[in-house]
Amino acid sequence: MSDATPAASPLVTRMVAEAIGTLVLVFGGVGTALYAADFAVGGEGTPLGVGHLGVALAFGLTVLVGVYAWGPISGGHFNPAITLGMATAGRFAWKDVTGYIVAQIVGGAVGSTLLVLIGLFGPDKWLSNAQSGGFASNGFGEHSPSGWGVGAAIVIEIILTCVFVLVVAGSTSKRAPVGFAGIAIGLTLTLIHLISIPIDNTSVNPARSIAAAIYGGVGPLAQLWVFIVFPLVGGVLAGLIHRALFPEPQAA
Repeated sequence: MSDATPAASPLVTRMVAEAIGTLVLVFGGVGTALYAADFAVGGEGTPLGVGHLGVALAFGLTVLVGVYAWGPISGGHFNPAITLGMATAGRFAWKDVTGYIVAQIVGGAVGSTLLVLIGLFGPDKWLSNAQSGGFASNGFGEHSPSGWGVGAAIVIEIILTCVFVLVVAGSTSKRAPVGFAGIAIGLTLTLIHLISIPIDNTSVNPARSIAAAIYGGVGPLAQLWVFIVFPLVGGVLAGLIHRALFPEPQAA
């Protein structure tokens, strides 16, 4: 989220910025998991594979770029959990929450659709293998990279989303140094992915989860509710904590 006040731009303009930023986040992060990390498409092996660390960096770098590129327009949420958390913290207007979340979901879906479009021209059976492998969707149980259960997914999503939104809110507070929020946010998202990719492929962002699941098949779609509900719970919890730690004038 940018240090700039997003209300300075019309809502439609801010929604477009949110859609573009979420598109880039999904395209960069999920795209890296699909195209460049062996485990996402069956682990056949390639000297270009970036693995777990590379995917974590891809998500962190894309959100860092987005914050600096489009944050001055919209605030750079690109995530319904951040939007809801910032509203709960009194840092974002409730009347704009629905518009932001719709824009983020649409942007994420466009991002994953572009990944499918590229996959249509990939090596033989690449797209079908990627989709049968879940299309880098979030999951638990048989859809977890390491077999973690639903309880682990719920707890990790609440904790890590809460931490992420706290960093976003704190680094963009008027008390924080100006201009460094994007770095803090990007590094935090990288760390979050390093922790939780083995557990559930890391959501902390319902728009990212929806974008991948729509092409991931029945299993990821059936489990999607976990990666919508519990990141939002973590975002609201962070908003309440931030409000207590950083009392500021409330948004309308």
